Amino acid sequence: MVGIVDCHRGEHFAPLMLVMSGQEKHRLIRSLREVAEALVAAWPTDDGKEYIAAVKTCLDAIKGNIPAKAARTALLRAAEEAGIPVIAVVH
Repeated sequence: MVGIVDCHRGEHFAPLMLVMSGQEKHRLIRSLREVAEALVAAWPTDDGKEYIAAVKTCLDAIKGNIPAKAARTALLRAAEEAGIPVIAVVH
């Protein structure tokens, strides 16, 4: 599974920074693996329509069924729903 996640790095996934509460205040997201980690390990809540959609979208992207940028978009919607500020990262 790690090989599938790593192949979705780069130009298809523009990095972003989540401004989270807790120990790791700024969380850099550059890959599907990091999207999954943020949603599962660091998200402030485990409910919400956009959160659940983001988890499902991320899993579909990891499986290769949809593009990685769809998971990024879903993460942005979930962050908005949860009130998590997002900073675009220029690379």
